[in-house]
Amino acid sequence: QYYLPFDNETYGAGAMSNPDFDSQTLRYGYASLTTPSSIIDFNMDTQEKTVLKETEILGGSFNKDNYESKRIWATAADGTKVPISMVYRKGMKMDGTNPFLMYAYGSYGATIDPYFSSTRLSLLDRGFIFAIAHIRGGQYLGRSWYEDGKLLKKKNTFTDFIDASKHVIAKGYTSAQHLYAQGGSAGGLLMGAVVNLAPKLYNGVIASVPFVDVVTTMLDDTIPLTTGEYDEWGNPNDEQYYQYMKSYSPYDNVKAQYYPNMFVTTGLHDSQVQYFEPAKWVARLRELKTDDNVLFLDINMDAGHGGASGRFEALKEVAKDYAFLLDLEQISK
Repeated sequence: QYYLPFDNETYGAGAMSNPDFDSQTLRYGYASLTTPSSIIDFNMDTQEKTVLKETEILGGSFNKDNYESKRIWATAADGTKVPISMVYRKGMKMDGTNPFLMYAYGSYGATIDPYFSSTRLSLLDRGFIFAIAHIRGGQYLGRSWYEDGKLLKKKNTFTDFIDASKHVIAKGYTSAQHLYAQGGSAGGLLMGAVVNLAPKLYNGVIASVPFVDVVTTMLDDTIPLTTGEYDEWGNPNDEQYYQYMKSYSPYDNVKAQYYPNMFVTTGLHDSQVQYFEPAKWVARLRELKTDDNVLFLDINMDAGHGGASGRFEALKEVAKDYAFLLDLEQISK
């Protein structure tokens, strides 16, 4: 018995259809932060790998050997080790000056595998480090990882992300002046909680279709999705859950303080997080924040929860996110 050999510390892999039972070959899919989605045949006798197909990256200039990925571990407030997958161009100096984008989701037991993105190359080639914080609330380290980030343990999700952010600063990958955070939907709730708890830890935050008015939404059982969400957040008709939700709900905890630069997006036809949640959150932030940092609200009048439809329209939304980051870093090329 042996583990399948992989070249990267952090990756995603899964067995594909292998209809021939009596075979020495295992076919599986593979992708990493540096390697596009691939189909590989693995000879279980010789342990040799044959790459049958690797997704082509258009343009002709991509070379995965120009990039490096790794997994590091941050220590959370309660001593738990939190994994972080990261990618960057080889040869970068880790002197605390690199722009760094930290992404996370952290809800519903959803595992964000280290995945390849061709659009992300635009940031990496401009000197950004990109990372996925595998915080509790997801299921990266199993079912208990999810259970420790839901209901009355939801705050672990937020503090894990903050501690992961502090860790990459402490290790010299970046600084608070160059650190950025991004999350969408329930990950947008994460962004809203984080900017209330640690507003000076980030230079900029992207919150996409963010679930930020937790108490109001969870109290409204006329919304089709509400009662089904009780298993994730709790039932606010129970005072214990009500008080806990209220203690972290982004909208309810906005106060007169400094907030980082922020780019908030929503869609008019979003049926999962309705547009007025981020709209009222932004209005409250504008009323109370004490800084002069930018706070943008972008409402796509034709989109729903998943953003714009169509390849080019979706890419335009990515371009807006990147423009926000590049402008803050004063990168014009």
